Amino acid sequence: MLKKKEKNPVVLQVLPELNQGGVELGTIEIASELKKKGIENFVASEGGRMAYNLERMKVKHFTLPLKTKNPIKWWLNYRRLVKIIKENGINIVHARSRAPAWSAYWAAKKTGAKFLTTFHGTYGLKPRWLKLRYNRVMTYGDLVIAISNHIKEHILKNYQCDEKKIRLIHRCVNMDNFDVSKITAERMIKLMEEYHLPDDKKIILLIGRLTRWKGQKLMIEALSKMQDTDFFCVFVGDDQGRTYYTEELKEDIAKYGMDGRFAFIKNVTDVPAMMMISDVVVSASTDPEAFGRIAAEGEAMGRIVVASNIGGSLENLKDGVTGKHFKSGDADSLEQALRWAIGLSDAERKKIGDAAINFVKENFTKQIMCDKTLAVYHELMNMD
Repeated sequence: MLKKKEKNPVVLQVLPELNQGGVELGTIEIASELKKKGIENFVASEGGRMAYNLERMKVKHFTLPLKTKNPIKWWLNYRRLVKIIKENGINIVHARSRAPAWSAYWAAKKTGAKFLTTFHGTYGLKPRWLKLRYNRVMTYGDLVIAISNHIKEHILKNYQCDEKKIRLIHRCVNMDNFDVSKITAERMIKLMEEYHLPDDKKIILLIGRLTRWKGQKLMIEALSKMQDTDFFCVFVGDDQGRTYYTEELKEDIAKYGMDGRFAFIKNVTDVPAMMMISDVVVSASTDPEAFGRIAAEGEAMGRIVVASNIGGSLENLKDGVTGKHFKSGDADSLEQALRWAIGLSDAERKKIGDAAINFVKENFTKQIMCDKTLAVYHELMNMD
């Protein structure tokens, strides 16, 4: 009996917008890989500065008001998506966020396209009765991608989702960018001069938007116990209008008598070089990271990474081998981990850094993520 010939996937990725973020970056990475493989693909969103990447790749982008949470606009988006799917022969609709997923789900059902979702986070669960209903659309996929075991466990705990249709695909590090051999002295000197960073102190780096759960306050408290050490702390991240929180952090620094030992930088375009400047890269989140890209990127750069012992950090960092875990939310535990990190000998730093680079290369590269995602697309094409 002849084997049924597999149809080629034609993919539409759907997300709210294309500004900076992990969801957006993952969308661009998959679109690029599909284009490279000669697989026709499209993206629908409200647009944003990363839409330029799609234009350069010659991947068609449909601009729709997909960030909306208005059910009436969901219905209008559904009708537009149906038209797009039919006109372009799309047979896989890949939703990456809840609000546009409702429109995408209805459109996939209407047209007979396969529906795939990527569960990028734990999402809010309060009020539980409402949020569970709203979030559950992310489990309606014919297959569901979980970006970490932490997310997979969250799905199984909170939603009636068949484990057999969940596919684990970790997020990734783009090793083309996070490559130690490509970071020149000129790039690092430029950043040191631009942000007036000292070259005679241990640089401790925390990257993440300025919001309470990212752990900046915890970092300040931990470092207040380390004033006998020669550190300089850099916070990279925008407060996105939460100026009260930025002022609160600065007040804490002054309260502990640490003025002059911190820098606040809203945005750094050359993150790899900033990491290379640093002696320690910290992920201090007090809530679980879905994956924890910053910790993995720090490892890829061979830096000493310190991360809280919750969420995705339990998967992308091997305690004592590629970095160090500390007890989440515990300033004393973070202090101990930081003292360990800055106290390492050059030989110990190299051993851990080399192990970290190899760990990322073996588990979390862009190519691994793309290959696994393409395998899911082909699996969908073989489903009845």
